[in-house]
Amino acid sequence: MKDQDNWKYIKLACVGTAVVLVGLACYFLIEKVGVIQAALGEIAKILMPFVYGAVIAYLLAPACNWFERKLKELLGEDRKRLAEAIAIILSIVMALLVLWALVMLVIPQLVTSVLNLVETLPRKIQDTNAWFRTLLDDQPELQRYWDVVSNQIFGKLQAALSEENVDKLMGTAQTLLNNVGSGLFSAMAAVLDFIVGIIVSVYFLAERKKFLAQAKLALYAVVKKKWADMIADEVAYADMMFGGFITGKILDSAIIGIICFICVSIMGLPSAALISTIVGVTNVIPFFGPFIGAIPCALLLLLESPLYCLYFVIFVLVLQQADGNIIGPKILGDTTGLSSFWVLFAILLFGGKWGLVGMVIGVPLFAVIYDLIRRFIIRGLRRNQQEEMLAEYNRTFGAPAPGEKNPTSPRSRKEKKETKKR
Repeated sequence: MKDQDNWKYIKLACVGTAVVLVGLACYFLIEKVGVIQAALGEIAKILMPFVYGAVIAYLLAPACNWFERKLKELLGEDRKRLAEAIAIILSIVMALLVLWALVMLVIPQLVTSVLNLVETLPRKIQDTNAWFRTLLDDQPELQRYWDVVSNQIFGKLQAALSEENVDKLMGTAQTLLNNVGSGLFSAMAAVLDFIVGIIVSVYFLAERKKFLAQAKLALYAVVKKKWADMIADEVAYADMMFGGFITGKILDSAIIGIICFICVSIMGLPSAALISTIVGVTNVIPFFGPFIGAIPCALLLLLESPLYCLYFVIFVLVLQQADGNIIGPKILGDTTGLSSFWVLFAILLFGGKWGLVGMVIGVPLFAVIYDLIRRFIIRGLRRNQQEEMLAEYNRTFGAPAPGEKNPTSPRSRKEKKETKKR
């Protein structure tokens, strides 16, 4: 009995010590949170090439897998290593060619547009002012109001562009040069990280199957099989979400950019290549992307001709409707399984947190979170024997009955593909 009492006190002492140690650790973390964040930020900065490499490898993995399958069919299974190496080289070369084409398409057009804008800006300001006054010929009160506003706005712009302000502008030149130098240094560092990231991506692509097998071994070594199966299934679902959505959006954006270039060229609008590239690239951002890209293009065309701007705005609205209702659904289908409300919610939430990157990855990320919550709720209802509530919800909102699978859901399509492979 005495030994049992002693053992009880020993356990209580161990629990008390553990609680104190955990409390001290939490206090240390809270007290040193700034130092820890700085250290983590420094580590993240050092490992940024590996982040770039992982992202590049993930984006190129579908193309690499496709090249690998075709080369294995052509060369045979006995030359599997050669097929894998050639597939990686072809994937990297394809990505570099696309990147080079985009740069060569955008940079010359951007330089030409900026130079023309600087040369013709005073004249275009006067022409735009005259065009607005002509529109208001039948409204003398609005015309007088416009004259007051335009004189203030355009007067300040012309004064800023006059030769009298050259000396004042030269006074701020040093500050501007310092900012430009700092920006160029940061840009060069980012470019260097990106170049190293391309090299790292080759290693990621070459070892991707080995890394996946190692991660699976580690998962099943640490977690029980039941939970390991669940985690592996959710990771595969997340991979399907991100891979399918991002790949589909890139393809959709490329098609939109080509259509925009053809139509803008037919309409005779200036800087067709630059405008189409901006519209295509920003189209990767769901929902808001076309409008984000259209705003700078519309302003550029407004300085060229207000009618050009009007034509372009109408064209972008038509193109957005065609993409949202015809092109996008054909390419993406119901990739995420989210309603329009949750798509908008995800874009605003993650876009506000992580900017443009959050807008791009927010939808598939929220789709994974939504799926986890949905499965948790269904499991809880069945555990609490409330399946009738689930059945009523499914009948009301057109969802499948309990135990049935929705053939159009992303997870069902994933299982169907796996069945075909077997």
